[in-house]
Amino acid sequence: MKKAVVFGGSGFVGSHVADALTNAGIETTIFDLHPSDFINDKQIFIQGSILDQDLVQKTIEGKDYVYHLAGQADIGIGFETPKDTLHLNIQGTINILEACRKASIERFVFASTVYVYSDVGGFYRASKQACEIIIEEYQKNFGIDYTILRYGSLYGPRAGEKNFIYRIIQQAILDKKIKVGYENDEKRDFIHIYDAARMSVDILKEDYKNVHVMLTGYQHISRGELINIVTEMLGGGIEIQITKPELDKAHGHYKLTPYVFKPKISRKLVSSEYLEFGQGILSCMEEIYEKHVKQD
Repeated sequence: MKKAVVFGGSGFVGSHVADALTNAGIETTIFDLHPSDFINDKQIFIQGSILDQDLVQKTIEGKDYVYHLAGQADIGIGFETPKDTLHLNIQGTINILEACRKASIERFVFASTVYVYSDVGGFYRASKQACEIIIEEYQKNFGIDYTILRYGSLYGPRAGEKNFIYRIIQQAILDKKIKVGYENDEKRDFIHIYDAARMSVDILKEDYKNVHVMLTGYQHISRGELINIVTEMLGGGIEIQITKPELDKAHGHYKLTPYVFKPKISRKLVSSEYLEFGQGILSCMEEIYEKHVKQD
């Protein structure tokens, strides 16, 4: 049986990737600062920090695949704590790569972002760009095969309130009101976490060795359109409160596209099978209803 470790496996993306690995018959270890709320009896949990070199090394020994989804992924926190964000994301990645070099793993899978195509995203984006370059150098010099996954706008169960879709659905269900602080014409290619997690395992094939893969959705939808979809699916009667849009420099997000003419081209992985957007929204509604309404 192949063995994998998912650094950051207690989080939204990491927990789903861990489940996808387990479902694929791969023995899966979750490594995170915090215990996972979603771990199952087929998975192993190790609590620790990616800055702990010795523990990282011990965890990677004997593994075939190493998934790195840990670190600071909040753009806003990155603006507030640039030093800590850069140190955790970059030094943590180096620690994992050093352990991989000594353990002779088969594939290192790194969670990057479509923000590497952009000049927004602040220190979060900068840390991901730096890590991608470092990963390429480790491959060139030490033969560590990698796949870099550039995730787009994810949504689905376990996302939590920091996720835009989860947040507006929760507000609509609990408060009958949606409050947004971004411009309604901002567009995203939303991809459901089930599809992203499944494809995050598919890339272990030889075709995706030492390449950059973009995982984004099939629905190019504006925030305004998304709000209209949610309110219509809930039968209307939802108050929409638009606050003054934050400045781009303040929130660090792109408006219509992350692309600027700078980084290397990546391959976009397109699946012939995916969760239709309406069904994906329903899965979010069901989780929030079960968690906040039904139990009352």
